[in-house]
Amino acid sequence: MTVDLWILVYSTLFCLTIPVVGVIGVSRVPGGTVWGFGNRDTPLPVPTWIERVRRAHMNMVENLAPFAALVLIAYLTGKSDATTALGAQIFFVARVAHAGVYIVGIPYLRTAVFAVSIAGMLMIVSRIMA
Repeated sequence: MTVDLWILVYSTLFCLTIPVVGVIGVSRVPGGTVWGFGNRDTPLPVPTWIERVRRAHMNMVENLAPFAALVLIAYLTGKSDATTALGAQIFFVARVAHAGVYIVGIPYLRTAVFAVSIAGMLMIVSRIMA
């Protein structure tokens, strides 16, 4: 497998692990474990960082689909190379940083690392369009 495809695997696994942070947080809230195993008919009041975990996860889900499409298109068209590999690596590192910064609650840095992840995807686009 190419570096790009491995990074896609890592990105997918990372996307699946982000909610674990939220689950751990919810389990520490009084009544959170019962709420988590229940039907969740009513919202559970949680600290703001747990809500940021949820938003960070949704943001990763929203960006994983285009990233996956680009990696697969580059691979299927034979355009995977060092540039697409670097773009994928930049995407992954930036997405991990984005989740951490989002959860901690640093707004301007969050936007900056998000932009870096987009730059990684644009590197892949540049090779597909070449």
